[in-house]
Amino acid sequence: MGAIIELLDHPPDASQLAARYRAICEDPRFANLQGKVELDRWGKITLSPASNLHGLLQARLAQRLSGIGGAAINECVVSTDLGITVADLAWASDDFMAKHGLHTPFMAAPELCVEIASPSNSREELENKMSAYLAAGAREAWIVLPQSRRIEVYTAVGRTDRTTFAIDLDGLFA
Repeated sequence: MGAIIELLDHPPDASQLAARYRAICEDPRFANLQGKVELDRWGKITLSPASNLHGLLQARLAQRLSGIGGAAINECVVSTDLGITVADLAWASDDFMAKHGLHTPFMAAPELCVEIASPSNSREELENKMSAYLAAGAREAWIVLPQSRRIEVYTAVGRTDRTTFAIDLDGLFA
């Protein structure tokens, strides 16, 4: 596997992780991995399984975010202090897209990053991702909790009661 598997004395920097992620994406040996692929800050591959409920909520949110302009991006790859993380959904303004294009991974987070909680996610993992997206430049980060049918919204000042994005979230879980 060449450069993909090597012993490291220290975590790779963001550009090295980004290069490693792109190499994995281009490597045909990884073409049939099931689930979302992320790299931790050491470059270790992690996989997350998908579910139909997860996909449905992702699609519903993407449709609603598309209505405010900009770009709704499913499986948005972002360089964060946790490594290369993949937001289940993100929203990026036209300005963000003009600046960052479709480069994978984004070296800064789009304005909104969303994680849809799966039963395998821990509270700590989800909260760490919220912090990482915000530190990488997101204006808001959301945790969608399908089991309790609610959304938690996080900003630079912490958890808040509502989003600043002009979208209707009523009926999302219907």
